[in-house]
Amino acid sequence: MATSMEKIPSATDKKSLDVKEEKSHCVKGDIETSTREDDTDENAVLQNERDIATHVISVDDDPSLNPWTFRAFFIGPWPFRLRWFPGSNLLLQTYASFGWTLQQTINVSLMFLAIISYVIGLAMETFIPRHGLLRYLNPGPFNKKENAFIIIMCSAAANSALATEVLAVQRLYYNIIPNAGSSIFLLFSSQLLGYGIGGLMRGILLYPSKMLYPSVLPLLSMFDAFYRDGIEARRRLKVFYFVFTAIFIWEMFPEWIFPLLTGLSIFCLAAPNNAAVSRVFGGSNGNEGLGLLSICFDWQYISGGINPMVIPLKAQLSSFIGYILCMVVFVAIFYNNIWESQNFPFLSQLLFYENGTIYNQTLIMNSNYEVDPTLVAEQGLPFYPGAWIINLLSTNLGLAATFTHLLLWNKDDLRAAWTWMNMDTLRSWRANFDWKFWKHNGKREVPANTEDLDPHYREMLKYPDAPNSWYLLTLALSFTVGLVVIYETNSTLPWWGFVIAVLLAAVSILFFGALYAITGINIPIRTNPGADDCWLPAQRKSHGEHVLCPLQLCPYLYSRLDSHLIRVLVQNTVGQASLLLRDLKIAQYAKLPPRAAFVAQIIGTLFGAVLNYVLMNSIIDSQREILLSVQGTNIWSGQQPQAYNSQAIAWGGLAHELFSTGQRYQWVPLSYLIGLVAPLPFWIIHRYWPRLRMDYYYTPIICTYIGWLAAGINSSILSYFAVSFLCQWWLRTRYPRWFVKYNYLVGAALDGGTQIMVFILTFAVQGAAGASHLFPAWWGANQGGNYDRCLYL
Repeated sequence: MATSMEKIPSATDKKSLDVKEEKSHCVKGDIETSTREDDTDENAVLQNERDIATHVISVDDDPSLNPWTFRAFFIGPWPFRLRWFPGSNLLLQTYASFGWTLQQTINVSLMFLAIISYVIGLAMETFIPRHGLLRYLNPGPFNKKENAFIIIMCSAAANSALATEVLAVQRLYYNIIPNAGSSIFLLFSSQLLGYGIGGLMRGILLYPSKMLYPSVLPLLSMFDAFYRDGIEARRRLKVFYFVFTAIFIWEMFPEWIFPLLTGLSIFCLAAPNNAAVSRVFGGSNGNEGLGLLSICFDWQYISGGINPMVIPLKAQLSSFIGYILCMVVFVAIFYNNIWESQNFPFLSQLLFYENGTIYNQTLIMNSNYEVDPTLVAEQGLPFYPGAWIINLLSTNLGLAATFTHLLLWNKDDLRAAWTWMNMDTLRSWRANFDWKFWKHNGKREVPANTEDLDPHYREMLKYPDAPNSWYLLTLALSFTVGLVVIYETNSTLPWWGFVIAVLLAAVSILFFGALYAITGINIPIRTNPGADDCWLPAQRKSHGEHVLCPLQLCPYLYSRLDSHLIRVLVQNTVGQASLLLRDLKIAQYAKLPPRAAFVAQIIGTLFGAVLNYVLMNSIIDSQREILLSVQGTNIWSGQQPQAYNSQAIAWGGLAHELFSTGQRYQWVPLSYLIGLVAPLPFWIIHRYWPRLRMDYYYTPIICTYIGWLAAGINSSILSYFAVSFLCQWWLRTRYPRWFVKYNYLVGAALDGGTQIMVFILTFAVQGAAGASHLFPAWWGANQGGNYDRCLYL
């Protein structure tokens, strides 16, 4: 089969790949059209996903590279061996798995994993002898496919199992200790459900060029610099090392020595005692303000969860529109005192009494941790700050708009998800069905016309596939295990409720997975008083009644613990599927054989689930009182499980009083209906007046970003968009050759150098390994207030 494959030229060849797709966004006068007169193939502006995937990343493949090495399996589980910090009893929470138990949470990305595994791999290549029996431990140079295998295994292991939080809350707040076997199998089921469903959607969400997954492009660009030969590759590697070293040294200043650089605001310096200035222009500290016109020099916050150098311009423009609307709406809500907003902090996620003091949730609960209506009447209903309500409302808008937007604008990209539902296709499947899945050789037929195939996928056709039957078996086993766990743990969640949750997750994976794959922006599916929070517990005393969630959705799936299971099934399944597909895209770009990627993901997931459970019990046994305390210590904190439990009380027990029709926050659930129709005006205008380019906007992103600034550090937003438009518009259209060679590589270097330094500082001076050592206070390090010197409210 390999001989039938035609050779794909590399991205650096002078004769670049002839792309025949229509450049739909390049019209006369378009902002993305190059102004250069010498637009040869080498200087052509990248216009679509296929252009980017074939020019930025090498399409070449070396089938002789072997990922099945001792090094890959030795380095792959390294997160497990690093979880305990030598010489102390502190859990080294390198990954987000148990970030909720630490005061100082460390989030580590694929870039960090790639760089660390690359260094360890080179060390093993250098120091392990290659003669005698040791040659099996060191078969040759550390290669790109080994590195990709390691990253995928590490990523699968590092992903937090949401079911772990469920088990922790049960132990901490309800003194329920589930059977160890049932708990571990619950973790297995919750993690692998998403893998099974996502794997079955590879033909839609993975193989096409349209599914770009922009967030992984810097990683693959770095791989090309590390592992390709030639003068051009060495030049790119020098650029990487230079930028990496520079940002590594620089990050010490904003992160420790000179934290004012996190958010430099002229307005804060001019009016340090003005509350309005602090709310609008402040933003260097969490929940301080909107950060309007603040300048951030800390790449840790500029890049944050999304590298601004990689997200396509269309998506960035939509997020920028949402950002502008967010500031307008937040200020309007607060200063018009809507929902009594001026009684509460401008930005906060807590519940409050009407007078502005923090709501004491324990005063409305009886001894069984149920919300007592009599006690609620005595205490009064809680309030949310106005900005947080807008955040919940905008999230619902974005979730609902995703379905309509993709059906209007990307129906052809998703069509394969439902066109198989006809009798001819089903009869064909039945005729060709072979239950002996272990005998499947994985060979795939190469179409006669391969020009329409994604070039990276075309190269992958030479390798045996991990067939759909493997993913179907994964789904079936995890589904069966989930049902068994439900009944073994005496859950009252009916089997049909479990089935509905899995079906909801499958539909969500299709739409939210497609949006993430195309834009690189993930619409958060989380617990809020709408579709997801209908699954939260209705912890009410009166006759054990189940309160109906807003819009009469899912009224029968309430119980104190079943809500946690539903949240795991929907939210965790969608998240795991997105991560599976993202990592499989890494494998496709790196030409890692599909079966190697499948094995890496399964091993990482199973190992990670077991260790998550063991460490959860260890932490709760040794730190229980601290995790239950309000303040915690400088290392341990129970803020996440506390918030999780509080949400279950407020959004489960009080959902009817707060969010149903006619109540204070009725527009939060009703925003789903508005979100469903929000994309329609854009589509209608584009149909009749196409020159207005309404096809250039992503309605779900605009809607979601209206509530973007409700939490966290916001001083970096202006710098984020400045970098984004500089790279994705000015650099890409004015200097396309430089953009192709260096944009994503520089982004990788900035992320990698920053994360290595932040990792070191976190344990060296910021308290993750014991006592913190803040830099002595001076003008640039205001340790007693906001770093940007705005008024501390």
